[in-house]
Amino acid sequence: MERLIDTRQVNHSTVAIQEMMHTIGVLDPDHPRTARVINAVARQIQAIPEHRVFTADADVLGRAALLAGILSRVQGYARDTRLKTLQDCTLLLQAQKLGFTVLTANLAEFDRLLPIVPTGRVLFYRVGA
Repeated sequence: MERLIDTRQVNHSTVAIQEMMHTIGVLDPDHPRTARVINAVARQIQAIPEHRVFTADADVLGRAALLAGILSRVQGYARDTRLKTLQDCTLLLQAQKLGFTVLTANLAEFDRLLPIVPTGRVLFYRVGA
């Protein structure tokens, strides 16, 4: 995957940056590995060139909210899953509008979204191995 990323133009959504910052916020400050994780996430965010960061517009946000609401209702998602679904819907619709492909390991959620948004493009990867 690293070779693929090295040969492609990589763009970032503010939604993904928000998810990374949320990770930092939920970490236990007293845990011995927290500082190391915070530093790793901070390095990743700082390495993103500003001209490669995109923010979803009102059209994408509105359609993503509707799509996430429908998916949450139909799938019977619990409250804690609904926000993640909203973020995933926003990522997919934002990428679709900009002509980008979403790179994700989240097969479960995006596999549910692609039949509803068949023109969305997603590239899945596996962690580890």
